[in-house]
Amino acid sequence: MFTPLDGRSVIVTGASLGIGRGIAGVFAKAGANVLLVARDQARLDLTAQELQKDASGRVATVAADVSVPAECQRIAEAAVAEFGGIDVLCANAGIFPSAPLAEMTEQDVDGMFAVNVKGTIFMVQACMSRLQASGHGRVVITSSITGPITGFPGWSHYGASKAAQLGFLRTAAIELAPKGITVNAVLPGNIATEGLADLGAEYRATMEASIPLHRLGTVEDIGNAALFLATDEAGYITGQTIVVDGGQVLPESPEAMAALE
Repeated sequence: MFTPLDGRSVIVTGASLGIGRGIAGVFAKAGANVLLVARDQARLDLTAQELQKDASGRVATVAADVSVPAECQRIAEAAVAEFGGIDVLCANAGIFPSAPLAEMTEQDVDGMFAVNVKGTIFMVQACMSRLQASGHGRVVITSSITGPITGFPGWSHYGASKAAQLGFLRTAAIELAPKGITVNAVLPGNIATEGLADLGAEYRATMEASIPLHRLGTVEDIGNAALFLATDEAGYITGQTIVVDGGQVLPESPEAMAALE
């Protein structure tokens, strides 16, 4: 039985949609007070209203851009004002526009790294002192299997940003350990999010066929992994990554899956 997270203060960036929304929902149901962060206030408000229905804790919002250090400081201050401190930072905000390498511009690369890498670093910096003061500070970064483990055409800059997050994680975990803060990452595989339905049933079936568990992950699957890393019982885990992909990276070829049929 894990120690309850009732009343813990949790920041989730990129929380209005997709995986971020799933992470926020899992923490809110577990009794934590959750600050939802994204750039679109209207979408944040709608998400907060929906999550609060099933939440045991409080849900609040702040619209901000994590690529700007001053905005990250404002996020941290909002969490302290709303909930009295910061116990958990889920650095989830990320963008993933595609661009073939031959056509990729400097703006494409800079935009990707500004949110995915700088946003992660700036948020950790902004929350450090409050995470230390909590006595059980946790940082959970949402990386990806794309970049650290796999690749996909059009996402070389995305993959590079996700690998960069893990490079940051390992040294950050060393530096923050004396402060009582752990730093870990969740690496999602193919997860069912809002945009998936637009790709059609055939596309989904093809994706599911490549996964040993024969289903896409849910946003709650990622939220549950983040929740575990935030528990007191995970307090001796730091600098680590958890792949949550239904076994997607395991088969060495499509034939490996076909051999099971």
